[in-house]
Amino acid sequence: MVKFIGEYTAKIDDKGRVVFPSSLKSMLDSQEDQKFVIKKDLYFNCLEMYTYQEWTRQSEEVKSRLNFFNKEHALFWREYMRDRALVEPDGKLGRITIPKRLLDDIGIQKELVFAGNDHKIEIWAKENYNREKLPGSDYSTLAQKILG
Repeated sequence: MVKFIGEYTAKIDDKGRVVFPSSLKSMLDSQEDQKFVIKKDLYFNCLEMYTYQEWTRQSEEVKSRLNFFNKEHALFWREYMRDRALVEPDGKLGRITIPKRLLDDIGIQKELVFAGNDHKIEIWAKENYNREKLPGSDYSTLAQKILG
C-alpha cells in the first residue's frame, strides 16, 4: 500500500490542469496503474485523491456494509458515489486534469497544495490549507485526548 508524505504547492492552468508532483509520483509502485479517484472531503474544504486500488478497497468495504433493499442505504450509496473523478497523469508532463466543479467546490483559483496524508493525498486551495493548520498547543491537546 502506498504511503504519501509531504506538501507540494502547484499552479493550476485555465483548463484545470496541474502537474502532479514527481515526489508523490515516485512513491507509487511503478507496476501499478497510475489512475486516481478524486472526491470532495466529507468534513473539510479540500479534495481527497486516492489511488484507484485504494479507492476500490474502500468502496468495497463500504458497500459490504449496505443492504440495497433498504432505501436509506441506497440513498447513502448514491451520495457516496456522486461527484467523483477518475484522473491519470499524462505521459508527457505528468499533468492531471481536475474537473472545474470540484475545483470550484473548494475555492481553488490558481494555487493549490498537494498534501500527502498516508493512504491519500489531500488537495487544498493554498490559502485554505495554511488557514486550517492547528496551532501547536491545540495539536498537543488533541493528541493527549485521542492517544492518552
